Amino acid sequence: MIFDMDGVLVATEKLKALSYARAASKMSPSTVEEEVIESYKEVVGTEREEMAKALFRKFDLEEAAKPRMAEFGVSAPWQAFLQMRLRIYEAIVSDPEVLRQSRIPYNISLLDEARRYGCSMALVTMSRKDAVQRVLEAIDLKDAFEVVVTREDVKKGKPDPEIYKLAIKNLGAHPAECLVIEDSAAGVNAALASGAWCIAVPTPFTRDILHAEHLIEYRWIVDDPNNLVQVVRRMFEERRQELT
Repeated sequence: MIFDMDGVLVATEKLKALSYARAASKMSPSTVEEEVIESYKEVVGTEREEMAKALFRKFDLEEAAKPRMAEFGVSAPWQAFLQMRLRIYEAIVSDPEVLRQSRIPYNISLLDEARRYGCSMALVTMSRKDAVQRVLEAIDLKDAFEVVVTREDVKKGKPDPEIYKLAIKNLGAHPAECLVIEDSAAGVNAALASGAWCIAVPTPFTRDILHAEHLIEYRWIVDDPNNLVQVVRRMFEERRQELT
């Protein structure tokens, strides 16, 4: 089994959305934080730079960001916005208790059950290695995965399948043997394109887009966490029958 991290194991997406909103409103006080958070839903799961550029353009922050370029030592206004957002986010998650309180219990319970059954485990995330280590330590999962693949390990981020293909290769598995647990449309696209099977467990940030894009059958989108284990068992049984 292969798990995404942000939005699957820990609810960092809401913290990231908040950091973008605070950075935008700090640069341009007329920007409404709630509108930035809502717009974040459209880009969640993609690369950090892509998210920053999209929100930077949508909220017309170029003129507000230009005076901050020297402060952050960057060569483009959007990079000043990104650096401000990163500074705010680092302040938010510097407290391990914030991360512990952001754990997503139903997905972690699924992970624990899969480990008890002897499944090989991988973590795939668009976060950076240092952030991954900090999160896994805070939520007591630093020894849970045989394979961890992060943004620094690939040239292309989600929705490109490279990151999942690398995880599958490092597990020594065939794609048809791998089940991915994702929360975003970009992540589901990446997982499916790698040849793995996928179950989506959406968050409030990803639910609408996942349903609207019809990437996977509705029965493989788990809106009610109480049904998660049942859905996973059903998929395992169907795939087992296909492979035999």
